[in-house]
Amino acid sequence: MAIDKVTSASITDSAVTDAKLSFNANQFRNIVINGDMSIAQRATSTASITSAGYHTVDRFQTSITNMGTWTQSQSTTVPSGQGFATSLKMDCTTADASPAAGDDLKIRTKFEGQSLQYLKKGTSSAESLTASFWVRSNKTGTYIVELMDNDNSYRHINKSYTISSADTWEKKTITFAGDTTGAFGNDNGASLEMSFYLGAGSNQTSGTLQTSWGAYTAANRAVGQVNLADSTSNEWYVTGVQLEAGTSASDFEFLPVDVNLQRCQRYYHQIYSQSGTQAFSSTLDMANCTDYDGGQLFCMKDLPTTMRAIPSIVQTTGTDYLLALRNGAQDSFNGFNGTGSCGYNNIAIFTSGGEGYVGATGVSARVRCNASYKLAASAEL
Repeated sequence: MAIDKVTSASITDSAVTDAKLSFNANQFRNIVINGDMSIAQRATSTASITSAGYHTVDRFQTSITNMGTWTQSQSTTVPSGQGFATSLKMDCTTADASPAAGDDLKIRTKFEGQSLQYLKKGTSSAESLTASFWVRSNKTGTYIVELMDNDNSYRHINKSYTISSADTWEKKTITFAGDTTGAFGNDNGASLEMSFYLGAGSNQTSGTLQTSWGAYTAANRAVGQVNLADSTSNEWYVTGVQLEAGTSASDFEFLPVDVNLQRCQRYYHQIYSQSGTQAFSSTLDMANCTDYDGGQLFCMKDLPTTMRAIPSIVQTTGTDYLLALRNGAQDSFNGFNGTGSCGYNNIAIFTSGGEGYVGATGVSARVRCNASYKLAASAEL
């Protein structure tokens, strides 16, 4: 059956047609990956956060310098009727009511330069960018969103938004002018980052907010920003984060969960996660390995997608965390301490002495956990 052509007139009517369902004027227009906070491979909640890192939802990194203690979670508190199932929540558990000059706290996400060439940055035709997102907090006031160009001496542009009503979801739209200075590198590096400030000391608040692209000036980055860390009653939620070319915001671009997961796995892939000890007869093996040198286990794990760069291993380690089951016997060991790769699509993991594995040359072993254990491949920006 032929599908009717989509026209401007047919888009504006209210009928649901096959043509409309198959039509997308600009697929993947959202530069942000996992903006609906639906993928959280590492954890759904992490407490006692005082240092930078990826803690829960994929692609959103916490950047913190001495500004309180936090619990971050993938929350089910979302704006009603907007199609979102999850949000990122920051909950202050130890306050910092008087931050030092160099303190700050922000949530940021980074983008590869090779994915941004169509923005034509550094030319007279540079595209504007429009950010849109849903936000909620009990602490009303001014907050700052920053775009930073990491390829050209950290040029940046900073805009403010206001949370007007406490504990109420509000949609915000911010447009950033195109930057005619400095092209993004056409590579897999972190050319651009988008940051949501939650607090900052005087080093970043004592100047004039830099609302147009310009050279790095620390004092102009977060002028007017409220201090979300000033009370343990404070919390902040965000979801529906979208960044797209142009001067207007379109509806949030929802992607199928498998597509969204694969995009996240370009940067981080949780290979294995298990809580507690497994029985000898368990089928939940982490890997089948080979002992090739009488004490050195080796195995290769294929990855579900091409990673951004050759990955490194991330794992939970501790005394006798893993078991190698071989020929009716078993060896306990602490973890893998080496990685290698034949490219961007697999990772080799191995022991090389000192982890407690004994084994026997030429024997195959089924490896599983002897405690709560996680193993991941990381190529984060």
